[in-house]
Amino acid sequence: MGTLLTPARMEALQGRVERIVERLKPWSWLWPPMAFAAGLGSFFLVDRQQWLGAVLALGLLFAWLLLLSESLIGRWLAHRGHPTLPKGITAFIAQMIHQETLFFTLPFILVTTVWNSGQALFALLVIGMAVWSIIDPLYYKLAGRWRSLYFMFHAQCVFLVLLVILPIMVHLTTGQSLLLALVLTVLVALPSFWHLLKKRSLARWLGFFALAVVLAYGAWLGRVWVPPASLWMTSTALSPAFDTQQRTPQGTMALTPDAIRSNGLYVYTAIRAPRGLSETIYHAWHHNGAEMDTVELAINGGREQGYRAWSHKQNFPEDPSGEWRVDIMTDGGQRLGLIRFTVSEDADKATVADSTIQPSGLSALNLRRFIPGKNGTQSDSSEPE
Repeated sequence: MGTLLTPARMEALQGRVERIVERLKPWSWLWPPMAFAAGLGSFFLVDRQQWLGAVLALGLLFAWLLLLSESLIGRWLAHRGHPTLPKGITAFIAQMIHQETLFFTLPFILVTTVWNSGQALFALLVIGMAVWSIIDPLYYKLAGRWRSLYFMFHAQCVFLVLLVILPIMVHLTTGQSLLLALVLTVLVALPSFWHLLKKRSLARWLGFFALAVVLAYGAWLGRVWVPPASLWMTSTALSPAFDTQQRTPQGTMALTPDAIRSNGLYVYTAIRAPRGLSETIYHAWHHNGAEMDTVELAINGGREQGYRAWSHKQNFPEDPSGEWRVDIMTDGGQRLGLIRFTVSEDADKATVADSTIQPSGLSALNLRRFIPGKNGTQSDSSEPE
């Protein structure tokens, strides 16, 4: 290894990298739109061709490992007398990786975010980071002057890429992916507070450990604001009856107290998941803000129109009038979507459950008509009431 990595060879390699970067810089304004196009294309590749998306994600993860080990590699080279890349060059490379990461994950975040919930704040944060990464004066000020914020920016990018690629590549559930991503993100974010240990003392070590615990706990509490980047609802419906053979809602009914006590109510959801992913979701029924029932449902990924799951509620309270909400949740506590309806004695004010399957998320935009290829034909199995 010593004869291979001689100072002369390392200097020649460094010079080659610097020349490549200098040639790319005049064209760097093209990178943001290219990164956005790559991110959007990556979403459709992952959505329709799982293995192609996994290859892209694996390449991105490899680039992240290089970026994470940048300072370690630099110290190792300097210790052995080898030249290291100037900070401007490494910052430029890091910016390109940050942009690709943010725009790779942005379509997943935009599609899976429930916009009438706290997840909208998380999505806006990701959008803001993406905009920040393409404004050179702001990005380089962050990288050069505000190192603690830069490490946290870096950690958030790591969190995003792990959140997206873990379910795709290794078929972890959203809950498992979220937990692993949170743990690794906290570990990556801790170096931004390393200055607390410049003066070694027991109190500072205890403070650093307490800070790590607080960060981990805060991240876990905030998981409900994080959209499940690998799952999204494609359609929903309310109905008084259900054809379990065809797996379709049927019938029409105004949701008056007498009607729902007599017939019950079906909530139908179709949920899109990556091929090969098995997931547990929950329909959590709420009446005037109070949780009433939670129904556990198992789904399997790979079906183009979404895996069809439903719950049937019959044990309504004596007075079911008021506002109802059904939260569709993952086992990790992330919200996939929600359905609201009103039960009222006045039929004009009551919601009508008419079995109409309403598209939601990306399906509501019907963007798939622009993508060549046949729809998936994988069937789904029935769900118990």
